Amino acid sequence: MGKPTGFLEYARTDGPVRSEDVRVQDFREFHDRLSLKEQQKQAARCMDCGIPFCQGGVMISGMASGCPLHNLVPEVNDLVYRGRMEQAYLRLSVTHSFPEFTSRVCPALCEAACTCGLHDAPVATKENEKAVIEYAYANGLVQAGTPPVRTGKKIAVVGSGPSGLAAADLLNRRGHKVTVYERKDRIGGLLRYGIPNMKLDKSLIDRRVKLMEEAGVRFVVNADIGKDIPASDLIDSYDSVILACGASQPRDLAVPGRDADGIFFAVDFLGTVTKRLLDCEFREYPTDLVKDKDVLVIGGGDTGNDCVGTSIRLGARSVTQLEMMPQPPSGRLPSNPWPEWPRILKVDYGQEEAIWKFGEDPRVYQTTVKEFLKDEEGKLCGAVLVSLRPERNEKTGRMAMVSVEGTEREVPAQLVLIAAGFLGSQQYVRDSFEVEADGRTNVKTEAGRHLTSRKGVYTAGDMHRGQSLVVWAIAEGRSVAREVDWDLMGYSNL
Repeated sequence: MGKPTGFLEYARTDGPVRSEDVRVQDFREFHDRLSLKEQQKQAARCMDCGIPFCQGGVMISGMASGCPLHNLVPEVNDLVYRGRMEQAYLRLSVTHSFPEFTSRVCPALCEAACTCGLHDAPVATKENEKAVIEYAYANGLVQAGTPPVRTGKKIAVVGSGPSGLAAADLLNRRGHKVTVYERKDRIGGLLRYGIPNMKLDKSLIDRRVKLMEEAGVRFVVNADIGKDIPASDLIDSYDSVILACGASQPRDLAVPGRDADGIFFAVDFLGTVTKRLLDCEFREYPTDLVKDKDVLVIGGGDTGNDCVGTSIRLGARSVTQLEMMPQPPSGRLPSNPWPEWPRILKVDYGQEEAIWKFGEDPRVYQTTVKEFLKDEEGKLCGAVLVSLRPERNEKTGRMAMVSVEGTEREVPAQLVLIAAGFLGSQQYVRDSFEVEADGRTNVKTEAGRHLTSRKGVYTAGDMHRGQSLVVWAIAEGRSVAREVDWDLMGYSNL
């Protein structure tokens, strides 16, 4: 696949990126693309490695290695190298529903498992994927996919995130009549209101949704099933219902002063920023939320990083990001060999921008909040931080991070954003559909299945597997679509 000697002839080159001083002035995407000629060179680096770990999508040591969608990575790279972009799009479409999303927000599990990356920089598969899908859109290759025949079956999808959209897209193409319900005012779920615009331009969601509408998918917004609309209405009106509502129950912090005015969950904050930007068509930035404030972000993951980048764009005076765990090593340890996911230190765009603006990495490791401080009016004015150290629990044998006495210190903070992850699906949705939950409050199913404890009701995405990646959500959506189709029709060609 690719040019046999390409990995020896060409160094990895990524697309140009706008500098920090320029990109923090707006909310536009800042990753540009290489020319098609240069992208072909990057695709030429794909080795004839024999075993494409990149498309494996298997779990190793509790972490995914390779693409969960099982994209035919070497074949797509080979077609890009040869300039056969239409064929590359057709090949990618065999396994992938929305390359325009993952090519922007996926951490590239495929690249982490790339054989070329064992001794050199991995193949730029993510940017190759973006080049393919954007070429396809620019040249009219991405079609609505209107089915020639309808089956007469009706399916409701609750939730319009990546899993719900993937399921709806495939089931509609199969010929079923699909209606997607979304509790927010716009379609997209966390793609819309959980990921900032500079990371995923919302016009890309609108572009895909428009095609799905043209193909016959019906979208209903401002419809909170279980509150605005009884679950029984869907069960009585549809042949099958798919719950794809996400793991939207955020993890909170139970510390003194939590009731202070100025503490928000990260996704609520990011969603508010995006909604206000969309409502005014980006003419005004909601600087009143952040300007001249000392921002404390609690959580070191992707969402925490997005909070850092967003806060800088809105005029934060300072930004500090707390991470409970120790700082990762700069390279793989012997206990973390390839092709496992590399547990190494990474500097994402938000941290890059903080380093540029404030002169240092905003992350403080092995630290958490012991208490929030508030003024006489109940407004947040600071926080007491405490250092942590790993300690093994004698009863369970597990390692846990425990506070170190005497390390408390106060820091100023007028805005706190809690990005500590999610606990699972929301109870009112589960209760309204009368489906069982597992020990992690995800909707319970048999292993490898999507059917819930209630006949005709299925689940997929984060609501099924817990908080995860967009690529996993799309894989779940495609999988549940096949299971629903099989149960309705007795066979499936999805």
